[in-house]
Amino acid sequence: MRELAADVVLALNWTVFGYVVVLDLTMLLLVLAGARRVATSRRWRGAEGHDEIFASPLTPAVTVLVPAHDEEAGVLDTLAAALGQRYPALEVVLVDDGSTDRTFELVERRYALREVVPHPTAALRVDGEVLSVHRATTGDPLTVIRKTSVGRRSDAINAGLNLARHPLVCMVDGDSLLESDALLRVARPFVEDPAQVVATGGVIRTANGALTDRGTVLEPRLSQNWLVRIQAVEYLRSFLLGRTGWADANALLIISGAFGLFRRDLLVEIGGLDPRSLAEDAELVVTLQEKLRRERRPHRVVFVPEPVCWTEVPETWQVLGRQRKRWAHGLGQLLWKHRRMMGNPRYGVVGTVALPFFLLFELLGPVVEVVGLASVALSAGLGLLDPGTALLMVGLALALGTLLSTTTIAVEEFTFHRYRRGRDLLALLAAGVLENVGYRQLHAWFRLRGLVAALTRRAPVWTPMPRVGFAGGIPLPDAPADAGGQQAAGGRLTPVPS
Repeated sequence: MRELAADVVLALNWTVFGYVVVLDLTMLLLVLAGARRVATSRRWRGAEGHDEIFASPLTPAVTVLVPAHDEEAGVLDTLAAALGQRYPALEVVLVDDGSTDRTFELVERRYALREVVPHPTAALRVDGEVLSVHRATTGDPLTVIRKTSVGRRSDAINAGLNLARHPLVCMVDGDSLLESDALLRVARPFVEDPAQVVATGGVIRTANGALTDRGTVLEPRLSQNWLVRIQAVEYLRSFLLGRTGWADANALLIISGAFGLFRRDLLVEIGGLDPRSLAEDAELVVTLQEKLRRERRPHRVVFVPEPVCWTEVPETWQVLGRQRKRWAHGLGQLLWKHRRMMGNPRYGVVGTVALPFFLLFELLGPVVEVVGLASVALSAGLGLLDPGTALLMVGLALALGTLLSTTTIAVEEFTFHRYRRGRDLLALLAAGVLENVGYRQLHAWFRLRGLVAALTRRAPVWTPMPRVGFAGGIPLPDAPADAGGQQAAGGRLTPVPS
């Protein structure tokens, strides 16, 4: 009996080990494919520039939608960055989604808002009551919608879509900063291929620790918080390289809700964002692809491999856990809703490769990792597994994960080189190692909880992330100089007291 148990445990251990190796090698291939694309993009970008896009009469106008709930810490910086875009024709629509802090008050004072009669351009369902609509009297193309919150970001986006006037819609989170030419970069594919491009996204970077000035990132710096540093490596791998690889295979499933550009007419066609989804960004992209594939309409979802948007990330384990649990819950919802696409050649690479990959490695990954860790620990403790073999398994898995992270950092260093300080590069490399020791295992636990929530059909709950604002950002009126949350000392983000 003991021999049978040992054989079963060994088989389980090697199965989990093989799973982790296949996952990391697949991600490494995506990273290498993305690196090739990034290098090519960098060469062409220097030769062509974006002046012709700015000057072209074919460049479509853009509505920037900014949903905001209790974003007083950084909303003025976010708006300054959006309104300061180098773009020929744009408007900004801020949706104050039931804020209980000074979000609306700050915007009202800064832009001298005046209440106006709204003129809807669509009739998408909005569950929260729209209380009023305001426009800036400072000459800025800014509209502000005040509505009651129903606890869903998608509801705020749909309210903004109903007043969006331009053919392209850019969604930006209320805690994000766009670089000055961000819209030019992501709009370029629409100009070059207006018939087929339906959505574009760009690279998101962590803003925690960066020095900013009135919506502009002056100097990217790593936070002193190791949890944030590890997320910086995650974001590099996911946005800079992982999504670039998927996009080149025409199988991109996710455009981040923090920054994405879409054709407005198609958003209206599908009824706006799904208010029930916790992964509304991925849900939106997959719904678009399902509809267009089903109707045999040629289309492309493009990813721009350049850093164009900076956003806050969680600084505590508690907040990170809630965020990652929500993401996993939302992924489970998405895969169940679109299960008929899974493995279906009718939906191209999205159906035959991307969705099965996300099912096997993203959704079910935490199950395998948690079970594998428990199995290795149990078998080693009971003497069913040779300690040397156990160490070999764990060591090889950690080595592959570290190789993946360091490859990502190397590509960043030799292409964009945004972190100029040597100590930031060293901190990134250290974070790439630490990510695989403790963080990855806890992350798997957070995702496992999200999977359980999806399987048990628990009601979706969107929990806002506490904001701390941007270092060196726009000072808050009537706030003490030492408590405004906008000090630039040391390049650190400092909290804004409620």
